[in-house]
Amino acid sequence: MTASTGQIIRSHGRRFIVETNGRTYDCTTRGKRVDYACGDFVDILIQNQEQAVIERSQERRSLLYRQDDWKAKVIAANVSRILFVIAAVPSPNEELLGRCLIAAEAGDIDPVIVVNKSDLPETSVLLARLQLYVKLGYQLVTLSAKQDFSPLLPLLQGHTSVLVGQSGMGKSTLTNALLPDANARIGDISIALDSGRHTTTHAALYHLNENSHLIDSPGLQEFGLKHLQAPDLIHYFPDMRPYIGQCRFHNCTHRVEPNCAIMAAAKEGAIAPYRLDLLQRLTQELAPARL
Repeated sequence: MTASTGQIIRSHGRRFIVETNGRTYDCTTRGKRVDYACGDFVDILIQNQEQAVIERSQERRSLLYRQDDWKAKVIAANVSRILFVIAAVPSPNEELLGRCLIAAEAGDIDPVIVVNKSDLPETSVLLARLQLYVKLGYQLVTLSAKQDFSPLLPLLQGHTSVLVGQSGMGKSTLTNALLPDANARIGDISIALDSGRHTTTHAALYHLNENSHLIDSPGLQEFGLKHLQAPDLIHYFPDMRPYIGQCRFHNCTHRVEPNCAIMAAAKEGAIAPYRLDLLQRLTQELAPARL
């Protein structure tokens, strides 16, 4: 058996495909550990021409994951950029976008909002709504994966990027456009359910070039943030950072306390009502027992 170091390029539940020295191996893990992610660099023990065992993971630069009341789900490791793909059809979930941006801020990962299906007439309304995030400093790019994806190319160079978004937004179509050999499955949109069918069932890493890589992830319908602490939330809202430390109470929850700087700023129009509402709902969600 031979020891080597490689990168996980596919994750299939308890099995992982690891790439090393131009070859790939079907890998299992020591014990019952399954908290590895696509993008992880791992030490493996090669058993034969096709199989290996993951011994351990190396230190991660970043980790994107979500957690609800029941379990945590790792999405991708060692990514430097999150591409949140959104479109006007099917109906976009702005709650999902807000939560993903918070996860990106918490994970110190650069987010980009990718508005797909720009040829649809409904896109203009969506773009108007998303101007709030542009004003907050988030990058936004508009394209049609089926017609012209070139506006995205400069943002991919030199990064390991992960595509995130709800089903039906066109992530797999975008992957296929960028990498014709990727063979990512493309799903039909279910009009009756007004949502996309889940077609990507596992995360997969593709090489755009020597220094640029792309991870396609399964479609999301929700994004749990149970791994975050309620008092830290305000640090992940760029529009609220200027008011940190200005509340009357140091442990202010920004929900009912008097002389709350955040609520005062929202009342004056400096913070959008939706953003304050999101902060308050997440605060209650993350610390229900104490509020």
